[in-house]
Amino acid sequence: MKRTAFIAIVGRPNVGKSTLLNSILGEKIAIVSKRPQTTRNKITGIHTVGEDQFVFLDTPGVHRPRTRLGDYMVRTADAALGDSDAVILVVEPRGEVGDIEQNLIDRIRESGLPAVLVINKIDAVRAQNVAQTIAAYAAAHDFDAVVPLSARSGKGVPTLLSECTRYLTESNWFFPEDIVTDQPERQIAAEIIREKLLRTLEEEIPHGTAVTVEEFTERRDLIRIRAEIFCEKQSHKGIIIGKNGATLKTIGSYARADLEHFFGCRVFLDLWVKVKENWRDSDFILSNFGYKEDQI
Repeated sequence: MKRTAFIAIVGRPNVGKSTLLNSILGEKIAIVSKRPQTTRNKITGIHTVGEDQFVFLDTPGVHRPRTRLGDYMVRTADAALGDSDAVILVVEPRGEVGDIEQNLIDRIRESGLPAVLVINKIDAVRAQNVAQTIAAYAAAHDFDAVVPLSARSGKGVPTLLSECTRYLTESNWFFPEDIVTDQPERQIAAEIIREKLLRTLEEEIPHGTAVTVEEFTERRDLIRIRAEIFCEKQSHKGIIIGKNGATLKTIGSYARADLEHFFGCRVFLDLWVKVKENWRDSDFILSNFGYKEDQI
């Protein structure tokens, strides 16, 4: 008897939602960085075990948006609740319920969806902090389960999966059993490149970068990818390229290594940097970059 469940993973930025999804799947499909608001689109991760198929929806971190891109990200997170059978709320062990988390709890309650509370990053704090956090959230909402874990190390992740089995219902699968995501290859390539931008540039460039893949050609054991990196200012372009192209070469080297690991073959990567001023506040440019309203 085949069973399936759609489960949204929600939380504020940088609490480890994407790291958790990658840990569940045992494969990296969602980019991660220490910078907040890394995830911009809903990312579907498929975990199939025996006759059971879990479909996890990783969502952008809920925050107070200051651009049209930010609005798009928050609406994407909201829409994921409507596509789900249950919710995983990911929080950090801070000992109290923050305003953003309370807002998410209110949305979960309004939706009528069952929810599991995940307290992530328990390996970075004392047990007292975890206990205080459990007590604070228990008073705020009646969660089906509370799972303290470390998404980075994987500790506690099997317990979370076990708790999620209660949401499985008899149904034909929506995806083949041998895939872990429904993301197009071009989108995966673009996101891997953007992750390396975030990691390499650190605080020098804000989140005003986007990546589009203009060419994706497969030939036997080689994939050729031409991608364009967009930033908002001419000065940012110079920083991304670096002296004599050194920074761009580093970004390309890191991205190529991840791309070859993911696709299982050699990758030729050709990167170009362009300027699109204020693109995060342009509906037209956002749509061209793949942030489309009909995909929310």
